[in-house]
Amino acid sequence: MSEILEIIMVVSFGASWPLNVMKSYRARTTKGKSLAFLVLIFFGYICGIISKLTAEHFKWYVLFFYVLNLIMVGTDLVLYWRNYQLDKKAEAAAK
Repeated sequence: MSEILEIIMVVSFGASWPLNVMKSYRARTTKGKSLAFLVLIFFGYICGIISKLTAEHFKWYVLFFYVLNLIMVGTDLVLYWRNYQLDKKAEAAAK
């Protein structure tokens, strides 16, 4: 039962990441984004994955959702970097 509740928690938390990634892709700016927040969430998912891999008994399907969310946050981090570069170019062009 605890694995099912954990999956519900991770799926609920991670449901917004695809929408967030799309918003980052379309916005083409870092305005309104927090790099520290993204890095902390990314680190948290890494810790959760390590926790699952080192647990005595765990279900692979729970790990799947952690990895899926890690990929989504990682994609948002890459988009953050892209958008940061676009912001710098826009500032340079405005001068």
